Amino acid sequence: MYGLIVKLTVVPGKRDEMIAILKESAADMPGCLSYVVAKDSADENVVWVTEVWDSAASHDASLSLPSVTRSIPRIKPMLSNFDKIAVTTPVWGVGLPSAQSK
Repeated sequence: MYGLIVKLTVVPGKRDEMIAILKESAADMPGCLSYVVAKDSADENVVWVTEVWDSAASHDASLSLPSVTRSIPRIKPMLSNFDKIAVTTPVWGVGLPSAQSK
């Protein structure tokens, strides 16, 4: 499995709109096992996205999906900063398939 944690800092007043676009663009992504969008408790301009994929290749392929490519021009004006916090190797999670030991 492949995991990714990103921090999106949006321009003031646009967090809910950003969340709506993320929810819309993330629907029906092959290989996506979990896609969690969360509001930061302390900063009203921050959105956290935690993703789990069956593979890095599935994640990379998702960036070419029409739903994702259509969302990019809508997201860019609202995004003031994008931080890839961590790339992870998920080993367990409620609802996730069992990870194979490697």
